Amino acid sequence: MRFPRLILMLLFSIECGFLFAQDSLTIISYNVENLFDCEHDTLKNDFSFLPDGDYHWTYYRYQTKLDRIAQVLVNISGWESAALVGLCEVENAHCLRDLCYRLKCFHYKYVHYDSPDERGVDVALLYDSTKVNILSSKPLPVDLQGDKTRDILYVEALVEDKDTLHAMVCHLPSQLGGSAASDWKRMAAKQVIQQQVDSILHLQPSAHIVVMGDMNSEPQNDLRYLSNLMLDLHRVGQGTHKYQGLWSYIDQFYVSEALLSQVQTHIFSPDWLLEEDTKYLASRPKRTFIGYRYHAGYSDHLPIVLRIKKAVPLLTQPHKKQSKNNQNKSL
Repeated sequence: MRFPRLILMLLFSIECGFLFAQDSLTIISYNVENLFDCEHDTLKNDFSFLPDGDYHWTYYRYQTKLDRIAQVLVNISGWESAALVGLCEVENAHCLRDLCYRLKCFHYKYVHYDSPDERGVDVALLYDSTKVNILSSKPLPVDLQGDKTRDILYVEALVEDKDTLHAMVCHLPSQLGGSAASDWKRMAAKQVIQQQVDSILHLQPSAHIVVMGDMNSEPQNDLRYLSNLMLDLHRVGQGTHKYQGLWSYIDQFYVSEALLSQVQTHIFSPDWLLEEDTKYLASRPKRTFIGYRYHAGYSDHLPIVLRIKKAVPLLTQPHKKQSKNNQNKSL
């Protein structure tokens, strides 16, 4: 008798010792490195990720990619699913539906909006529908004076029928052209985040806010009223992404002051997510592609994990019911 794929992953997670007590709420942020399906989406510039494209992106490779991402999420969570999973570099809703199907025992649904990114990749949020109810959501556009980039995804969620959490998933503009020349783009994106944070805290001074994603720069405390948790993790020779032999902590969590005493964070970096770096020595993330050569790995980023203690209620302010007229793109 063959075990379903997810059961095998869960058994592997037990063997590896990645099970955690249910006294904390888990949030994951993961840049999954170009999760494209292998069909042309007329709204996306996805020609490189077609069977006859530059990456020769076949149905088999797409299915393998989904399996790899699901394996990572299962091994982080164990039997107790993560309540929220912020994803970067996802092509469209089709990919999210297929990924949720891989993880159907976790009851995941998703929030996603198509954004104008030139590469055709978006951010998205998976949520365990048995733990989380989406109250509202919207994309926050970033004006780059004619250049196109990903929107920031804002979601207001009710967690376990009692606590309100404000989450933002970000994939800020890259350092293409150099850090100094592109820094204004990331500053513009962070101004959008700051405006949303200010708006939330104006109405709810004790609001619990989590900002997550690929910030494409080293961690800083550069958002008012939020703390960057990756500053405490910063170590030479470690990080979430490696470029030309140098590790960086570009994947980050920010949390509001009301959450700060309740959280712990870490980088998920088991040996099987890494490989030997033969050029620059030590190790590096085992990625899907090296240049245009298929490498059958996971991602060029490592996921980061946030755990919020359940012992203390997240919020004291009342929550509101979701309006039927609020049409976020969750399934």
